[in-house]
Parts: sequence; C-alpha cells; structure tokens
Amino acid sequence: MSHEGIQFFSREEQQKLERDEARARSLSRDALTPTKVRVHITDGTGMEIDWKDGHQSQWSFAWLRHACPCATCVEERKNDGREPGQPKPKAAQLLPLYEPPARPASAQATGRYALQFQWQDGHTAGIYSWDFLRRNCQCEACRTERAAG
Repeated sequence: MSHEGIQFFSREEQQKLERDEARARSLSRDALTPTKVRVHITDGTGMEIDWKDGHQSQWSFAWLRHACPCATCVEERKNDGREPGQPKPKAAQLLPLYEPPARPASAQATGRYALQFQWQDGHTAGIYSWDFLRRNCQCEACRTERAAG
C-alpha cells in the first residue's frame, strides 16, 4: 500500500526485504560468473551451471518455466501468492487434460549476463540472468539457506 510516495510494509514483508538485501550484498562476482552452462534440451532433463566460485546448480525445465522472470509472469505469481518455480494451481475438472512437460524449443545467450528460452508453449519473454539463477539455485544447500532466511 502506498500514500503520496510512502510505502507501508507488513513486518513479514519488511523482514523479507531486509533478508533479500543482505543476500544481494553477499554474492561475489565469482558466485555470479558461470564457467560452464549445460542446457539439456534433447533429453529434457533441465539445465546445469558450474560457477566460478566452485558451486554447481541445476534446475528442471518445469521449475524454470514456472519461474519465468518476465514482468507478466512475475505479476501473475505475485497475484497468486506463488514463489518462482511454483506451478499455477490446477483448475478442478472432471476430465483433466494432458499437459506436456515444460521444455524449451531453444535456448540462447543474452549478452554475457543471461539466457533466454523459447518455450514450446510459445512463451519467449523471460530473460534468466545469472544473478536470478544463482539466487534461485535449487540445490539442497541453497534451498535450506533460503528457508532459514
């Protein structure tokens, strides 16, 4: 909520902002520099990155599609109360329709700072920066650290 340029946050929102700011300061240049990027389009398993600081990350294509960082997807997740990577709730149906697994048709580098996927569902707007990917690493250690927050 805002009033004449003043923003009001709940205690939880303020604490999350402070945690996010602290994490933003804590990542080194090496932590945000990939040394090897592997996108496994053919076998459909996902993506892996080896970082200059020695850390290794991997993501499934489903997680990446549900975490799309484009403005439209971010707004939709915010309105639904979902975190990056969390799928949309399924509508109750008598006969659930088959939904093919998320998979990119292609992936390409965007400058030296990101990847962009062309998803088979036609979506292409998300640019996955190295910063976004590292901050949303799906390894057990990083997920535990975020949960402890």
